[in-house]
Amino acid sequence: MSGAETDDNPVMIGAPPRTRRQALVKSVWIAIWFGYLAGPVGSLAEGGMSPAHEALGWVGFCTFVAVYFALVFRHMAHRPMPSVALRAGVAFLAALAVLLSWTLGPNWLVLFTFVSVAVAVTQPFRTSRWAIPALTATLVLIGTRYPDVRSYLFAYALPCLLSGFAMVGVQHLIRTTQELRAARQEVARLAANEERLRLARDLHDLLGHSLSLITLKSELAGRMLPDRPDDAAHQVADIERVSRQALVDVREAVTGYRRPRIAVELAGVRAALRTAGITAAVDPALDDEHRGLAADEEGALAWALREAVTNVVRHSGAHRCELLLTEEWEADERRYLCLAVIDDGIGPPRGGGHDGNGLTGLRERLALTDGRLETGPAPRGRGFALRAYVPLAAPAPSPPVTEAAPEPLPGQA
Repeated sequence: MSGAETDDNPVMIGAPPRTRRQALVKSVWIAIWFGYLAGPVGSLAEGGMSPAHEALGWVGFCTFVAVYFALVFRHMAHRPMPSVALRAGVAFLAALAVLLSWTLGPNWLVLFTFVSVAVAVTQPFRTSRWAIPALTATLVLIGTRYPDVRSYLFAYALPCLLSGFAMVGVQHLIRTTQELRAARQEVARLAANEERLRLARDLHDLLGHSLSLITLKSELAGRMLPDRPDDAAHQVADIERVSRQALVDVREAVTGYRRPRIAVELAGVRAALRTAGITAAVDPALDDEHRGLAADEEGALAWALREAVTNVVRHSGAHRCELLLTEEWEADERRYLCLAVIDDGIGPPRGGGHDGNGLTGLRERLALTDGRLETGPAPRGRGFALRAYVPLAAPAPSPPVTEAAPEPLPGQA
């Protein structure tokens, strides 16, 4: 599991612990619920029991906690146990809860809640859907023996029922999380394979013909060299021309792979904002294709989008970030595409005017495309606004409409 994924999932739902620290975190989350055992511990600490009952209480309590923790932790840590052993462990906990609550008093009825959780965690739904109500009914039946708790017996029964079925839902969430994690890994693997296949296909199309031609001309020049040196020199010149063109094609292809795209960067910045807990308001225009936007200009806007959102995530302390894309006409009748990234964070630094390395490089990159960068306070007075402009190619003029000459009237020459 990656570090980022662990940060987004501090409880590591559906993931086994991989270090002692992660195992400790899971153990703490399990141990938190032991606070509900204050009733049994308090009854033992108060005393007033016979020595036999007190010994039964302490031994039963320690045994219950140990077995419960072992069952639940091993399941959460993905350390499989035979299903027979799981069922035997749950049955033992249920029998121990019946024995202790029947013998030692109503404070021990809370053990049924832990048994209900253990059933939900370790058993399939076809078992837990009837076992949890059965445990609740057993709790109520035993609780009626004690007149002091009959009036608020629901305070024991309701947590037993709801905790069990809540853990059933949590188990479903865990299974869904595991399936989504596996699906995401599979999608990433397939995407990487597809990219490798595309790269191999493109390189084959680019270099296959050129290398075959170079090989053929090299063999031909070798045969011509002894008797026809002028023709051999001509073939060598052709080899040089073909190899140079192949090198140009490869460089253009690699440049195309490296050039950022707005759609690709948009997916990345959405994930970055979501991870940082920042609400993203994305203009639908960012998902559309824009006529007149050349590859270099799109690359510059994509870099601007990446740099701006990176600054929002790292430095702004914002809760909301707007991403807008609009077309604007300048005074010189030139058409520009404007990318605006506006947040509600702390705004520009006081006494500013000095850009960091990222914004300085972004200004230079936009200047190469005849664009520009504007930064300043957000329009609403709080936050920071970044606007990147790149020119759009002028739309192709529509063909002139020629009007047909009017036909002469009768009698006119």
